[in-house]
Amino acid sequence: MRTIRTLLGVFLLFAGWAAWAQDWPARPIKFVVPWPAGGLNDVIARAFNDRVSVGLGQTVVTDFRAGAGGRIGVAEVARSAPDGYTIGMGNLGPLTIFPTLYKQMPFDVSKDLIPITMFAASPLVLVVANDSPIKSMQDLIAAAKAKPGYYNYASVGIGGPQHLIMEILKARTGVFMVHVPYKGTTESLPAILAGDVHATFDTLPFLLPHIRAGKIRALAVSTPNRVPQLPDVPTLKELKLSDTDVVTWYALIVPAKTPKPIVDRLYKEYTAVAQQPEVQKLLADQGLIYIPNSTPEFQTRIEDETKRWATVIRNNKIEVAQ
Repeated sequence: MRTIRTLLGVFLLFAGWAAWAQDWPARPIKFVVPWPAGGLNDVIARAFNDRVSVGLGQTVVTDFRAGAGGRIGVAEVARSAPDGYTIGMGNLGPLTIFPTLYKQMPFDVSKDLIPITMFAASPLVLVVANDSPIKSMQDLIAAAKAKPGYYNYASVGIGGPQHLIMEILKARTGVFMVHVPYKGTTESLPAILAGDVHATFDTLPFLLPHIRAGKIRALAVSTPNRVPQLPDVPTLKELKLSDTDVVTWYALIVPAKTPKPIVDRLYKEYTAVAQQPEVQKLLADQGLIYIPNSTPEFQTRIEDETKRWATVIRNNKIEVAQ
């Protein structure tokens, strides 16, 4: 009898969720962006949310909550009511790297969040100055092996994907290059152009204008396939320097326990927008790509990436101030 009552309770709970979700959304939705307004995150969020608003029949309001590399904004999503009225943007830093990099985190990705889908992604590109004698990845590896410790590389901060992918590459090739961390891309790129550092990985949206202007030379991209914006630049995979793809991505997240009908509706709307021709063009113009992914596929990706970054961080004893 107790089993019957339990099953009936579960049935009524899900039936109630389904009925409630049918009426959702009944008011505007807050979309938390955990970075400052005015940058690429702003452009992407507004482009998607304006179109998703049409599909949902309610306004999706972009709310910027910057700070702590994205941890503050993601934490706000994590502690919000799971009713579909507070959703947000996440990326690989707060969701896959920071859980190992920082000893104290204001949220637990697996317990406090539901990652729904990756709706845009940015390839990472390895570049050198255009006047560098290094013309290819093979040149860079050979030069670094010939003079261990002489060559260096820039990153936009300790523990960022631009840093960690280079550590993966160093381990794969057996080269020793010195890491020179900067506070951001506005500092690392001038260092490349001035000859203070020899190479750097960074995101395609930031580097593409400078590549096209002939200021820097692209040696490789981190995606499994070549990117349309740089069709002549090989991938690390085809160069046999990486078995996995590394991209920075922009994802849709909601609080844990958000009803599945709402999660499914959000997945449907954001995925549909990502495939619209005008959005595809906008992404391409910004140096971004869309990688089709289901919610289970994306959640598996997060689990796999978290394990990968944890291994890199621990093997290289990478630490940051809390």
